[in-house]
Amino acid sequence: MSSLNPKTYDPTLSRRVAFLGLGVMGYPMAGHLALAGHQVTVYNRTPAKAQAFCTEFAASKVSHAATPREAAAQADIVFCCVGNDDDLRGVVLGEQGAFAGMKAGSLFVDHTTASANVARELNALAQTLGLGFVDAPVSGGQAGAQNGMLTVMCGGKSVDFEVVKPVGMAFSRAFTLLGESGAGQLAKMVNQICIAGLVQGLSEAIAFGQHAGLDMNAVLDVIGKGAAQSWQMDNRGKTMVADQFDFGFAVDWMRKDLGLVLEEAKRNGARLPVTALVDQFYADVQLMGGRRFDTSSLIKRLR
Repeated sequence: MSSLNPKTYDPTLSRRVAFLGLGVMGYPMAGHLALAGHQVTVYNRTPAKAQAFCTEFAASKVSHAATPREAAAQADIVFCCVGNDDDLRGVVLGEQGAFAGMKAGSLFVDHTTASANVARELNALAQTLGLGFVDAPVSGGQAGAQNGMLTVMCGGKSVDFEVVKPVGMAFSRAFTLLGESGAGQLAKMVNQICIAGLVQGLSEAIAFGQHAGLDMNAVLDVIGKGAAQSWQMDNRGKTMVADQFDFGFAVDWMRKDLGLVLEEAKRNGARLPVTALVDQFYADVQLMGGRRFDTSSLIKRLR
């Protein structure tokens, strides 16, 4: 039985696809592609994870490959979700990389939260090889991946995007083209800037309310119906009150993302004083042993 939450899939022409990277996000994303009727070949750095995927989705058309090149060889679309720029280059480039195996006219879709520079770099190389490239980082976390309800921010050519979108909707609720190559990664940076400020504000509000002796669960119920409402409040407020952080988007990952944001800001001249400060607050959480805590653990600094 699948570990994924049920979803109604729009009927689309079945495609041969590959998925590189079966982590917390990639595994369920690839699973939704399989359940939607696509022929899915997966690759994972740890082969046992790919074998487990094929066992779980044995009722669908799935297989696993030993290298990214082998996984990509027959695919119309190659999806990828790995850790960072170096991981991405590792599965794309080289003799056993995906680009070496992809057929002319096929498309590479990168869901890694990476730099805009690496997106532009790989897009330029893809063009010389007769391949399409779409940078497509996601928002929605593990729950969004499990539910097939991710928000996907894309950069690339509209002709490539239109081919990818109906397939990618298997794991998405929104799949949107925001500009040329790199625009998807830049939009994800905007997303992370917003989250950093929201979580810090929510942390301060809850800590203030607790110091004041308020029933913060009751307070959150009330203010969550007004102008202060946010996804973070709805989904993380009461777990923050309860000091629960052993789930969700890890502090280590957020620091990686904010590092990309701050590096891009140096390049484009944007001033991000709050984001830079919150990044350092997350560094404090890491020093407290919270590297794998959910990002809402910022409140631990205030207790």
